[in-house]
Amino acid sequence: MQIIPIQTESKSYQVFVGEGIRREIGSFLDKHFTNLTKVLIITDETVGSLHLENLVDCLKPWEPVIFTAPSGEKAKTFDVYYSALGTALENRLDRKSLILALGGGAVGDLSGFVAASFMRGIPFIQIPTTILAHDSAVGGKVAINHPLGKNMIGAFHQPEAVFYDLELLSTLPEREIRSGFAEVIKHSLIHDPDFYLWLKTNISDLTTITTEQLTYSLTKGIAIKNEFVSKDEKETGIRAYLNFGHTLGHAIESEMGYGNFTHGEAVMIGMVFALKLSNEINDLSFNLHEFITWVENLGYETKIPDGLMIEKLIGKMKQDKKTIGETIRFVLLEQIGNPNLQEIPEDILLKELNSF
Repeated sequence: MQIIPIQTESKSYQVFVGEGIRREIGSFLDKHFTNLTKVLIITDETVGSLHLENLVDCLKPWEPVIFTAPSGEKAKTFDVYYSALGTALENRLDRKSLILALGGGAVGDLSGFVAASFMRGIPFIQIPTTILAHDSAVGGKVAINHPLGKNMIGAFHQPEAVFYDLELLSTLPEREIRSGFAEVIKHSLIHDPDFYLWLKTNISDLTTITTEQLTYSLTKGIAIKNEFVSKDEKETGIRAYLNFGHTLGHAIESEMGYGNFTHGEAVMIGMVFALKLSNEINDLSFNLHEFITWVENLGYETKIPDGLMIEKLIGKMKQDKKTIGETIRFVLLEQIGNPNLQEIPEDILLKELNSF
C-alpha cells in the first residue's frame, strides 16, 4: 500500500493506493466516524454489477443504502442528481451520515455534489474504479453537467479519503484505460519533464502495461495534482493549469454528446491542439510530430472528429469556466513542466482550428 497525503486550505486527507485496499475501508470508518448513522453508496450500473457486492461485504455492520446511477456521463444530469438526493432523504440520512462514491469520474462528481449539497454538506469518500478517476477523485471539484457546458453546476467539497484499489481496474475495457491515461500524460506535460520522458520511453502499449508501471504512473499523477491543489484549492490561479487540453476537449465532448466520446480521448485532442498553439505562440520547442506518433500508437485520435463545426466548438469554449467575458483562455506551455494561461483572440483561434 502507498499513502499519498493531500493538503488543501480546507482539509488534509490521504489517498490509499494498493491492491485490495477497499478491505481497509471498514477499519477506517471505525476509526474516523465514531457516531456514523448511515452509509449511502452511490455507484453506476456497470460498476455496480462488477464491484458493488464486494464492497458491501466489507461494510456489513453499516447495512449501506444503495443508489445506482446510469453509466458514464449520463450519471451527471439534474434528474439523476435529484433522484440521488431523494434516496438520501427517503432513507433518513442526516449530518452524521456518509456517502461512498464507487465508480469512475462521473460517479465521483455526482456523489461529491450530492454530499456537498445534502443538508449543506456531509462527508464522502472516493473509491475510484477507473484510471481517469486518479485525477477527478483528488482535489474536491464535484459537479454535474448542463447541456450548455460540462461541470458547470458544482462545488468544491473535499473527500475524507480516497481508497484507490488497483484490483478494481482489472475489469476496465481498453477505451477506458486510454481515456484515463490521457490525464497521466497531461500531468507529466504540465509539471515534470522527467516523468514525461519516462512515460514516452516505457509506455508503448496500454493493453500490456504492468501493475508496477500503472502504480508508478497513478501515484506520480496524484502527487503532481496535489502540487497544484495544495497551493490553489478553489482554482483562482495555478490550479487552472490542470485544465491543459480541456478547453477544446470539453467542447468536443459536449458537441459529440456526453458519453459518445470519452473524456480522456477528447482531452488528448485538446492537448495536441494546445501543444500546436504553444509551439506557434510561445515558441515552445516540442517535437509535436513525435508526440502524435506516440499517442496514435497508443490508440488515441489526434484530430477533431468529422462533422463538428468549428464555430460551434468556439461557442462551447466561450462557456468554459476559464473564459472571462467571452474571451477564450487556453492553458499553454512555455516549456515542458512550465504552463501558463493565455487569452487567444477569436480570429486567431478560428484560423488555428481550421488549419488543425
